[in-house]
Amino acid sequence: MEQKVFVFHSSGAQFSGGVFSSKDKAEAWILKHKLSGMLTGYPLDNGAYDWAVESELFTPKKELHYSASFIGGFTSAHLEHYHYEDGINA
Repeated sequence: MEQKVFVFHSSGAQFSGGVFSSKDKAEAWILKHKLSGMLTGYPLDNGAYDWAVESELFTPKKELHYSASFIGGFTSAHLEHYHYEDGINA
């Protein structure tokens, strides 16, 4: 089974606000502080770009797709993710 961590990114924030070992722990924290934003499950010890390529969910086709800026900021709709408004799963 693939291990993952859950990362919360508040609406409009430049940096993530927390990293959690489970969705339940993340949701308890989000509710406690009535946060709005997105919680995403990321594979542990693997980047989102490499995970998507290895899972055949993304195929690099352009030179840009091999650049550090693209790989470093890559995300995928295939990653588990949840949206929250004022602490409630929207």
